[in-house]
Amino acid sequence: MNQTTSNNTTKKVLAAFDFDGTITTKDTLFDFGLFVLGWPKFLSIMLVFLPTAIGYLTHKISNSQAKEVLFSLYFKFMKIEIFQEYCQKYAERIPSIINSDALEKINWHKSQGHHLVIVSASIENWIIPWAQKMGFEKVIATKAEIINGKLSGGFLSPNCNGPEKTIRLLAEYPQRAEYQLYAYGDTQGDASLLKEADFAFYKKFN
Repeated sequence: MNQTTSNNTTKKVLAAFDFDGTITTKDTLFDFGLFVLGWPKFLSIMLVFLPTAIGYLTHKISNSQAKEVLFSLYFKFMKIEIFQEYCQKYAERIPSIINSDALEKINWHKSQGHHLVIVSASIENWIIPWAQKMGFEKVIATKAEIINGKLSGGFLSPNCNGPEKTIRLLAEYPQRAEYQLYAYGDTQGDASLLKEADFAFYKKFN
């Protein structure tokens, strides 16, 4: 049943979950990269990425810039059909890296008839197959750019992190007064979304 407000009107309830570190126990950009590439190629790419990582850690480049560089090193020029095949296969791995408390909360929201959404900085392609199986109605995440049937290595949308999470959620669900929002996150990148929520859970589920 949907949550009922004090004036006896029924509001839709939306439960928005961050993905990496909230639903999962790992950062899936690294995990998916390893899943696709295997250890030898993964490690060689990480060596190439090291100067960018240092730039990020010393605040010379942004999180979004570093992430786009790494995504490009992993997947630039990969055919989208092949990429999508890996994303479908990765859905079978995700259950092994799920936070059991998050899964319990997801199932509770489903039992209440609430609407489930993932709002993530990760790339939507490798989240969607698993999310659809789990009954999430929408995945709001970073979009990869595709040119001539291949990944360009860049992003089509802004990195879905920080305030962008709230911007994207409200673009999809603009009638804010008509629903109650639960939000779950684990980093400062979720702070804006948690602030928007009626019920906010930071590094916890109860």
